[in-house]
Amino acid sequence: MSVKTLFLPERLHDYLLECTLRETPVQRALRAATKKVPRSGMQISPEQGSLLQLLVRLTGARRCLEIGTYTGYSALAIALALPADGTLLCCDVSEEWTAIARRYWKRARIERKIELRLAPALMTLDALLARGSTGRFDFAFVDADKKNYRNYFERCLKLVRRGGLIAVDNTLWGGRVADRSARDEDTRAIRAFNRRLARDPRIAMAMVPIGDGLTLAMRL
Repeated sequence: MSVKTLFLPERLHDYLLECTLRETPVQRALRAATKKVPRSGMQISPEQGSLLQLLVRLTGARRCLEIGTYTGYSALAIALALPADGTLLCCDVSEEWTAIARRYWKRARIERKIELRLAPALMTLDALLARGSTGRFDFAFVDADKKNYRNYFERCLKLVRRGGLIAVDNTLWGGRVADRSARDEDTRAIRAFNRRLARDPRIAMAMVPIGDGLTLAMRL
């Protein structure tokens, strides 16, 4: 849930941003605006945004999928990295939070690349599969309710092509995944999800200790 890389000392985190961050003015403005919004800790860290952009470019992605959009920073990062004909389908349920996203997407002039569907994500994903979108996406980013991580991942694994990439946020969960005394529903869900992915033969994967933990899974 942190907006900076987990456990990284402040001084070193500042250095990381100084040496690597290439935010646009609109990205910086959106981060500042999100700090005033309830539950602002749901926003990804700026260094995660940079990594997502690099991954989109490395995979040559043209069709992307996002589950959990909030105020739109991750979607903005992804869309900025897409080619002119690239598209991003965003799934969220909050009209209030995504209204902020829309404003900044428009300011960045990338709103035409993004389609926002306001509905429970599983409904949207199942509808895509029913319409024959299996293997049609290159990249997916999951950052939504933790109890459904397994369900989101299974749908994404069908929707993303072979060699495509799925990125899943919050997999270190503030360190609580390694705290045996933490038994809340979200922590247990993430632990179970992490264990399952670690032995999943359908993917190649790595967990990156950036932000609140980012798991990368390539469909084999």
